[in-house]
Amino acid sequence: MEKIYITKGEAETEQIGEAVASLVPNNGFVALYGNLGAGKTVFTRGFVGKLIPKAKKLVHSPTFALVNEYIGTDCKIYHFDMYRVSGDDELYAMGFDDYFGNGIIITEWSENIPGSLPEDAIKVEIERLSDNERKITVRTSFGGDEK
Repeated sequence: MEKIYITKGEAETEQIGEAVASLVPNNGFVALYGNLGAGKTVFTRGFVGKLIPKAKKLVHSPTFALVNEYIGTDCKIYHFDMYRVSGDDELYAMGFDDYFGNGIIITEWSENIPGSLPEDAIKVEIERLSDNERKITVRTSFGGDEK
């Protein structure tokens, strides 16, 4: 299934992140795509805020840490930045596979790890249309055929 949204600011981008969070099962996977400054981290802030409200203000890009962990009462979210990842060896070295089955994984720059994404991942492409507007395409493999 595919849904397309046009947002007109960070608050609306966060709201789409919140909506997607309600679709993701525990141990689910969300793959984010988009250029620098597209709004991947803003989307993630809404996503995390929906599931772990106290962690919303802590969300920032994990560019240098590679992964940020948000631990709630009922769920864990692992927020990865794959911008600098250049292959399976690096994923292995960072223990990426160890996170599967231990919480929700959300990855920025998912285009850098296409072979490591689960088939049932929710795919979110964020395109910058202007300074404030974003086109967000959400693709899921449930609720109908993936497009």
